Amino acid sequence: MTTILFAAGQRAWPAWQAPLRAALVEAGIDADLTLQAAPEDVDVMIYAPGGDTPADFTPFSNCRLVQSLWAGVERIAPNPTLTQPLCRMVDPGLTQGMVEYVAGHVLRAHLGVEAVKSAQQAHDWAPVIPPLASERPVAILGLGALGAACGRALVGLGFQVLGWSRTARQIDGITCYHGAAGLRDVLAQAEIVVTLLPATAGTENTLNAETLALLSQGAAIINPGRGSLIDDDALLAALDSGQIGHATLDVFRSEPLPQDHPYWVHPNVTVTPHIAADTRPSTAARVVAENIRRMLTGDPLLNLVDRSAGY
Repeated sequence: MTTILFAAGQRAWPAWQAPLRAALVEAGIDADLTLQAAPEDVDVMIYAPGGDTPADFTPFSNCRLVQSLWAGVERIAPNPTLTQPLCRMVDPGLTQGMVEYVAGHVLRAHLGVEAVKSAQQAHDWAPVIPPLASERPVAILGLGALGAACGRALVGLGFQVLGWSRTARQIDGITCYHGAAGLRDVLAQAEIVVTLLPATAGTENTLNAETLALLSQGAAIINPGRGSLIDDDALLAALDSGQIGHATLDVFRSEPLPQDHPYWVHPNVTVTPHIAADTRPSTAARVVAENIRRMLTGDPLLNLVDRSAGY
C-alpha cells in the first residue's frame, strides 16, 4: 500500500479528500491517503505552501514524489531540504480558468469597456468603434502550458498574438520571439500585454520603466502570472502619465494586497483577488493520481520541475 500524505492544509482537506480517493481508485492505486503519518512511512506528499507540514523535507527520507497543488513552485523549489522529485500542477480546470480570465480581460481592454463606463457616468454619447481583433496586437509573455493555451484561445478569437519566452518556442498561429531582443520587439508592437511568466530571479521586474516605455501610448497590462513580474512604482508612474491606459492585476508581491496600496484606489487599475486560475479538485485530483501511478510504474512524471530553472 502506498502512503500518501496530504500536506496542503486541513482547511483544504474537505474539498480534496473525496476527489483524491475517487481518482486513486480509478487509477488502480491501493493507497492510504492521510493527513498524518510518520515521515519515514510517507511515499508521496501532496503539498502546498502554508499547509500543516513544516517546510523541512529531510525527515521524509523514503518519499519518492512531492506533488504540488499549485502551478507556481517558486515557494517550494528553492528549499534546500527538498531532494525528492517535485512536480507542479498543470490540470485542465486550472488551464481553462486561466484561459477564461485572460480572454475576458483582453476583450474588456480591446473593447474599451472602461472608457464606455466613464462616458456613461458623464452622460456622454461618444461612439468609439474599436478595431477588429485582427488589428489588435496582443503579447503573451511566457509560453508555458498556461501561456500557450491563452495564446491559442486569443488566436481563435481573431487576435494578432505575439508570444515571448526565454528560449525559442514554436506555436501554431502565434508569432514567437525569445531573448532580450525579442522582448523589446514584442513590446514595441503590443497594445495589450498579458504576463504569464514564472517567478524567478531572471523574470523579476520584466515590466519596468524601460520596458513599459516601449509600449504604445495607452497600452493595457493584464497580470495573472506573478506579482514580481512588474515593478509596481514604474507601473504606477506609467499609469499616471498615460503611457499605460489600464492595468488589470490579479497577483501581487504581498497578498492579500495591503489596504493602503495605491492600486486599490487608482482609477486605471482593476484589482482581482488572485482568482485567475485556482486549482480545482474535481479535475486536478486525476492529475495527482496519474503522477502517483507513473511514480509506481517508473514512467516519466508529468510536469517535473527543473530545479536549475526554478519551474
